Amino acid sequence: MLKPAMITLALGLFCVAGRSVEPVTPHASPEAVALLKYINDLSGRGTLTGQHNFPATHDASTRAAAAAWGKTPAIYGQDFGFAAPGDKDAAAARPGIIADIKRQYAGGALITLCWHAVPPTADEPVTFLPRKDPPAGRLASVQGRLTDEQWQELITPGSPLNRRWCEQVDVIAGYLKQLRDAHIPVLWRPYHEMNGDWFWWGGRRGARGTTALYRQLFDRLANYHRLNNLIWIWSVDRPTKPERQFVDFYPGRDYFDIAALDVYHGDFSPAYYHDLLKLADGKPITLAEVGPPPALEVLAQQPRWTWWMLWAEMVSTKPDDLRAMRTLVSSPRSLSLEDPAYRQGITPVRAAAGLPPLAK
Repeated sequence: MLKPAMITLALGLFCVAGRSVEPVTPHASPEAVALLKYINDLSGRGTLTGQHNFPATHDASTRAAAAAWGKTPAIYGQDFGFAAPGDKDAAAARPGIIADIKRQYAGGALITLCWHAVPPTADEPVTFLPRKDPPAGRLASVQGRLTDEQWQELITPGSPLNRRWCEQVDVIAGYLKQLRDAHIPVLWRPYHEMNGDWFWWGGRRGARGTTALYRQLFDRLANYHRLNNLIWIWSVDRPTKPERQFVDFYPGRDYFDIAALDVYHGDFSPAYYHDLLKLADGKPITLAEVGPPPALEVLAQQPRWTWWMLWAEMVSTKPDDLRAMRTLVSSPRSLSLEDPAYRQGITPVRAAAGLPPLAK
């Protein structure tokens, strides 16, 4: 019988265009390795369907998508939240989110998670938008900006803001460990849209900018907490301004497994696709947030997108939109939960997690 470490090695070493590829997480779990292999093998051959959900709404958007499209999205998206109880983004929803994820994964869905992180200048809950008159140096929202002095303190090990950041990250690590212990691999997308300047973590170029914080998080989760079930996604937004070019926010090949782009308003520029492919350098690429998804004509010209994920509460029931979505998900290149090709394709991923194949 093969030992787990041997299984990991056997699964982890596979090639793309002659290049050896394996998860960047040290000692990645067998299920994480199998998931990355599946995503990698899918590149250029098919595109998974996905749907995000707001924390406090559980799987409402996924159920709405399945009802509207006639097929269930293959990828179940969620966020760890930040807001007060009663808000759709409530941080208090986290225990329920973990339970939902376990049910979704057992039922055949793949899991992707992001986190609208709380700034280290505040405690949960916080708002999404900053106050019009915030106290000096006390940013308490997901959007907004730390002062330059606060930023430097944040990325300085042992400083007060750095220690507070560690405490906040450790809370999320506790939930991710529950998923690790349940043998659930996670497509993990931290500090998303990092080339934008709207979130407190984003828009800072240079060696001590946003990429430094991203690498700091990688070290905390992968090395300190030894979370080996994470597939790391480096996530950017459209480079609509000179200061938002992908290359200025590239964290380095050793810090991501999949490169992701967020696209809204149908702006699927070929330039974005080719620029991201170049930096991915053989690794898979994905459309981590969309509204609406790419049409089949776009996917024919940009075939390497391995999945798209519609943002929460964006499922449209307008007749023209429904026709477009049903055409998209019924295409052989689109893979949803009910599709035999998907159910067969994830069999090795489920086997690595100790789960049986899905019924065809």
